[in-house]
Amino acid sequence: MASRDDIKFLSNPKIGLKRKKYCRFRKFNIRYIDYKDPDFLIQFVNEQGKILPRRITGNSLKYQRKVATAVKRARHLAMLPYVTDLLK
Repeated sequence: MASRDDIKFLSNPKIGLKRKKYCRFRKFNIRYIDYKDPDFLIQFVNEQGKILPRRITGNSLKYQRKVATAVKRARHLAMLPYVTDLLK
């Protein structure tokens, strides 16, 4: 019987595999999320200006709450828009 290394795949065998999500704040030891940094906060907002959920970003509950608060503060100070067409 042929081993897995001997078989040539027509497509990439890693297509169906999903990488494990991780909290980037815990991994890089980020403790404070600055609401005055819109370039960083724009990573957690989609094209319409909505805050991305935890299941997409991979943030832990603690840091997702801090991100949401920081985005709302940045919106209040007009650093981030509330709604938009094609933000990114």
